[in-house]
Order: sequence, then structure tokens, then C-alpha cells
Amino acid sequence: MDALPEAMIQNILSNMKNARDVATCNTVSKRWKQTTPFIRSLYFPRNCFDDVVTTEESNSPDSIISSLVSTIVCLDELVVYCPFSVTGLSHWLTMSKHSLRHLELRMDNLHDKAGVVLETPNKLDCIDSVRGLESLKLWGVLMNQSPKWGGFERMKVLEIVGARLKDDALSDAIRACPNLTNLSLLGCDGVRSVSIVLEQLVQCRLDFYGSGNCSLYVKSPMIQELEVQGCSWIQVNQTNCLKTLSIANNTGRVYRVDFGKLSSLEFLSIRGVQWCWEAVSTMLRFASAVKHLIMKVEFAGDDALQPFPEIDLVEFFNSHPKLQRFEMHGAMFAALCQKNSLRNVNSKFVIPSLEEVVITVRSPLNAEQKMNTLESLLKYGKNLKRMVIRILQMKNSHSSADEFFEDICRFRYMNSKIVSIE
Repeated sequence: MDALPEAMIQNILSNMKNARDVATCNTVSKRWKQTTPFIRSLYFPRNCFDDVVTTEESNSPDSIISSLVSTIVCLDELVVYCPFSVTGLSHWLTMSKHSLRHLELRMDNLHDKAGVVLETPNKLDCIDSVRGLESLKLWGVLMNQSPKWGGFERMKVLEIVGARLKDDALSDAIRACPNLTNLSLLGCDGVRSVSIVLEQLVQCRLDFYGSGNCSLYVKSPMIQELEVQGCSWIQVNQTNCLKTLSIANNTGRVYRVDFGKLSSLEFLSIRGVQWCWEAVSTMLRFASAVKHLIMKVEFAGDDALQPFPEIDLVEFFNSHPKLQRFEMHGAMFAALCQKNSLRNVNSKFVIPSLEEVVITVRSPLNAEQKMNTLESLLKYGKNLKRMVIRILQMKNSHSSADEFFEDICRFRYMNSKIVSIE
């Protein structure tokens, strides 16, 4: 290193991010310490100060962070996972507010007492001083009151992970970031109704904890990717650009879905314990141009758990002519294996685009019909290259279980180049 030119050393050391590494380099030599002002990104890990004795104020985490931040001329990214105070946060955000573009904070205030939450300013309020932020990621957030944010016009990415939120506070936070292109709310609790109106939003990921009865309204004409977990009522307008859609509800029931035209949709995944059949059929009707379809819904029914109604195989594939990859759980497969599901199959029927099908089988009931459906998929899927049959929690107490499994094994043996069993 001593033989290298000054500019090269500066270039190498300025790419350091970990605060421990920066502090270590500062003790090596005066020459190395002079490169610290040119660092662009600074990262303080969770255990950064575990072995630091804080007997004096100058050795506190807040003081050490402030000291490092103050030496950097143009700090672009700051990531802080270690504990910090409101005062410390306010201090080093004020010092770096003119250059800071990317901020990630582990807030750790989910268990704050009421008196601390009402403290003014709180940690969320301090972020308002950095108006030039382009991305903000927050972990462990308690947002039971609206943050005092004047507005982040440049912000494109907002991600909140592991949070307890109130509807009004969340709405005000989103409204303060009008130009978002990427919004992620993951592992969030306490939300009952969410309204998202963002003109430039492209990607949106929402994961809500609780009873699964949250309602969602989205109006974003440029949205291309939407993932939703934990909502029972979903309305999304202006979906002409939507290419990827995933809807799941692991704890509640999906009652209603209301979408605009899904002419660009290529990937659709619907998952959950129970969906009202009207919601399922609506999604299948809207997603006529889908290329990759995943259906893992256990039951239908508005109230009591009900099996899927009968689905005509010919009508289904004629309604989805572009479908290339189809993954279906037991309920959907059973619906395609009813008495009259194959009644319209004839010599002219063709499944034009299907290349891969993954089928989960959980019951030996209607074994003959299920074998007929498997054979039909193989026979009429002219471009079918792979069929995976997954045997999951088969009720082997039923008398026909062994015979059905033998039939599947025989079917796999006769079509070993395409069919496999998991």
C-alpha cells in the first residue's frame, strides 16, 4: 500500500462501508486517515458498540456516529442498525442532510412507552431534515401518529419492515412521498384500511399481519408489480401496465377483488386458506392473457368451507390461450377432475402454449377422473415439456390410496421423459 499513489489509496479506502473498518483504518496512519472524508457510504452494524465502554459521553454510540459522520465531506448513504437516541439522530442527520440520498435505520421503538412516543421531535420527525432523500428504509417502527414530514419530492423508494401502524399515520407518510416508484410495507400490524394513490408507483409489496381483514385501494397508473398479503377486500384501478400480481391471505378470507383490465398481466399467484368463489372466478376471468399461473387456494365458500365448483377443462384453457406454466393445488386440480370436466374434450381440442404443469394431489377420491385429467393434459398439451405431480399429505387410510398411487407411478413410467413425481 505504501508504494501506491495517493489517488489510488484514496479510491480503495473510500469504498469502505463498515464503520468498524473505517475506525480501524484511521488508526493505521495519518495518510490512511486522510481518506475518510471521501467515503460515500457508512454502515453501523447491530453489534457495532458491544465492546465499547461508554463511561464518558464522548464514547457513547451517538457521539461516535456523529464524529465519523462529521468527517465525511459528501455522505451519500447511511445505514444504522445499532441503538441510537433522538438527539443523536437529529445531530448527524443535520450534518449530512445536503448530500445524504439513502437512509436506512433500525428504529427499535415498537415497545416504546406512551410518554416516549409522544416526545417531540421523535425519531421519525427527525428524518424530515433530509429533504433530498431518494430512498428510506425503516425497521421496527411504531407509527401511531402521523410523522411530521413536510414532503420528500425526490424519494423513489420507501420500505418499512416490522411495524405497528395506524391507518391515518400510514396514509400521511405515503402522501409525503408523492413520487415513489417502489413501496414496501412488510410485516406490518394494526392496519385496517390502506389507500395508495401514487402516480409514478411501479412496484408495490404489502404484507399485513393480523386477522387478514384489511381493505386495500390502489390507484397507480404505472404499476407493474403488486404483491399483497393479508387483505380481504382489494380494489386496484388503472392496471393496464400490471405484469406481476400476487394475492395471498393466510389467516383470513378474500371476499372481493376489483381490478381494471389486466391486458398486460403475465404472472398471477393467488394463495390462501379460503377465497369466495366469486373472487377466484373474477381473477381467472381478468387474467385471460396470463402466462404463469399459481393457484394455491384450499377452499371456496362465502361462509363455510366449500370445495371448488366444477371447472370445464376445455373452457378453462380456451380462456387462457397464452398460459405456459400452471401450478395448481389440490382444490383447483379436483375442480378440473369432476364428472363433467372433460365432456367437451374432442379431437380438435389443443392446449397451445402450456409447457410446464405442477400439480399437487392430496386425496385419492375420484381417482379415475384425476387420471383421465392427467392423461388429457399430456395428450392435448402439444408443447408440454414437464409435468410434476406432487403427492402431499395423502390420506392413506382410504382404501383406494395405494391403487391411485400405483396408477400415478405407472403413468410416470409410461411418460418418463415428461412426468416426474415429488
